[in-house]
Amino acid sequence: MTDQASELQGKPTSASRTTLSHIMTGSDTNLLGTVHGGVIMKLVDDAAGAVAGRHSGGPAVTASMDEMVFLEPVRVGDLVHVKAQVNWTGRSSMEVGVRVLAERWNESTPATQVGSAYLVFAAVDADGKPRTVPPVVPETERDKRRYQEAQIRRTHRLARRRAIKELREKRAAEGIDD
Repeated sequence: MTDQASELQGKPTSASRTTLSHIMTGSDTNLLGTVHGGVIMKLVDDAAGAVAGRHSGGPAVTASMDEMVFLEPVRVGDLVHVKAQVNWTGRSSMEVGVRVLAERWNESTPATQVGSAYLVFAAVDADGKPRTVPPVVPETERDKRRYQEAQIRRTHRLARRRAIKELREKRAAEGIDD
């Protein structure tokens, strides 16, 4: 039996990289008058999903969001750019890195980074079952660094999941868990 992942030709990082841009309006605000974090998170998920679908050549679903960092508030009238790329691939999963930048819609000043996130997507077939994805091929030194960092995050994700499972099993065996 052959490994399907090794049969798939790798895709360069640039093949699925994308930018989603959106102007923030009054309907996007929270009670403080700045853009609601959930609005930014949806844009992040949308851009990451597009990248995961492009890379995998079909449907991909959000499996987890490892980290979402808000560096600065986003305001009404900001033009938000959500830049996403595949950092790492497994058999059927992909880590997508996302940078969020904002600039005033009516100024010519450079955009500043206002957030970042790492999401894991699983490629699925028509029945919702995992399907194999092509390996990502890092092109630049920055891509190679992101690939290595993604492997570290994956190792931590799996170790955390394993430790929690073991703790729950231990507590259940001791009759402590509800």
